[in-house]
Amino acid sequence: MRASPPPDPPAPPPFDVVVERHGPGVLRFCVARLGPDRGEECFQETLLAALRAYDGLRDPGAAGGWLFQIAQRKIVDAARSVARAPTPAGDALEAHADPWHDPEPGSGIWATVARLPPKQREAVGLRYLADLSHADVAAVMGTSVDAARRNVFEGLRRLRDEVGR
Repeated sequence: MRASPPPDPPAPPPFDVVVERHGPGVLRFCVARLGPDRGEECFQETLLAALRAYDGLRDPGAAGGWLFQIAQRKIVDAARSVARAPTPAGDALEAHADPWHDPEPGSGIWATVARLPPKQREAVGLRYLADLSHADVAAVMGTSVDAARRNVFEGLRRLRDEVGR
């Protein structure tokens, strides 16, 4: 009896469908981390890198998390390039001091999120701003699902304490 060959893995959806589904969340994530100008530039770089690597996507069901991982790496690259750039002086220094930008100006809650510790800020932003599952948050942050869930929980607890005052 001859064994039949394994079935081909499912084909990923067209790239434009992935961008349509996950693009708005990735853009909000990039803008929240880098501000409107650099965030949009980072979003474009993310899409270019994702398009180049799309044929190698192994799990079509994880396309959203995969896209956010690329965005996270592009954000880190952008932050490193800023760190290597000459330091602004005087009033220009204030413009570069805040590592988190309010994606919804006037709402007030994202200003409070900006004061969270970095891992909690990242986890809350990915979970609620980018609308990722805990598993996707863990994948983007490079932690376990339990650690991602804990960072979201602790961040929300701090937010409730802060806002409840």
